[in-house]
Amino acid sequence: MTPNPLIGVFYHWLGGLASASFYVPYKGVKRWSWEIYWLTGGIFSWLFAPWLFAGLQTQDLLGVLGRAPAGAKYWPIFFGLLWGFGGLTYGLTMRYLGLSLGMAVVLGLCTVFGTLIPPLFTGEFHEKLLATTSGNVVLLGLFLTLVGIVIVAVAGAKKDAMLTAEQKKAVVAEFDFKKGILVAIFSGIMSACFAFGLAAGEPVKVLSASAGTGPLWTGLPVLCLVMFGGLVTNGIWCAFLILKNGTAGQWTGQASDGGARPPLLANFLFSALAGTTWYFQFFFYTMGESQMGRLGFSSWTLHMASIIIFGTCWGFAFREWKDAGPKIKAIVWGGIAMLLIATVVIGYGNQLALASGS
Repeated sequence: MTPNPLIGVFYHWLGGLASASFYVPYKGVKRWSWEIYWLTGGIFSWLFAPWLFAGLQTQDLLGVLGRAPAGAKYWPIFFGLLWGFGGLTYGLTMRYLGLSLGMAVVLGLCTVFGTLIPPLFTGEFHEKLLATTSGNVVLLGLFLTLVGIVIVAVAGAKKDAMLTAEQKKAVVAEFDFKKGILVAIFSGIMSACFAFGLAAGEPVKVLSASAGTGPLWTGLPVLCLVMFGGLVTNGIWCAFLILKNGTAGQWTGQASDGGARPPLLANFLFSALAGTTWYFQFFFYTMGESQMGRLGFSSWTLHMASIIIFGTCWGFAFREWKDAGPKIKAIVWGGIAMLLIATVVIGYGNQLALASGS
């Protein structure tokens, strides 16, 4: 199959939509503590869905992982452990800053680190990005992405500055700008480790392809490894909170503080939907990356830009911007337009690389 970067951009948009949407079903969870619904959804995100879809779409999954070099298995898990800290605090960022502003800060940092570190680490930064026209175009797309992120973040800051404390709480119940920014910075840096894990798992993709797996799906076995690392980090933290807060009984319908009992069926269904939706961001990510050719690491920028585009749209849907003035709304939509342009530019850069063989 000949790679097609423009189709790859479309797959990355689907992945961005899934990522930006995953937190929405959690809003339907009632009377469960954060650690309960986060771990419940996470089991679907990091365990059930990765192994299910890799088992369905790839050939000889267990054999491929068994034959993979030790480093190609253990490094993705290690980076998954580090990424787990980013995913863990990403949820906290949404609680403190809301969808729009939270995503802008986290994903801005994640974009830079996740896109540039892999080619720097492998020594290909100059060869692939600086020394070719296609690489320069991709760098331009990365720059436009960062400009778009900054525009969205500025709009978010202006919106928050004009709201009263009561208005902020009405939109984001636990709004805390200072705490949210600190958590978001940490989350953005650690979340980039997912890209490092994918890069470390390249030998697994090669083995999966040699076993007969189609090019769209060779990245799925690597997801099993990286997400297992994330499961360990999140599982340990959630277990600590469950023991500390004594909330384990909520899984069986125990009421908290003498209140009403949680609706178990609905809570499990919403958490499962949230977790599976979250997984699909990387399901489509691997499909998109398979279409980007030799500049596949630029997929990370496309992924981040797409998440912010759809995350901001969800922010408007949940009326997080309802009290913002027309000028502020125009700024944020200008940022979204810049991000859309950036994804097209990056896709064009990858198309140039394929056409020129450089």
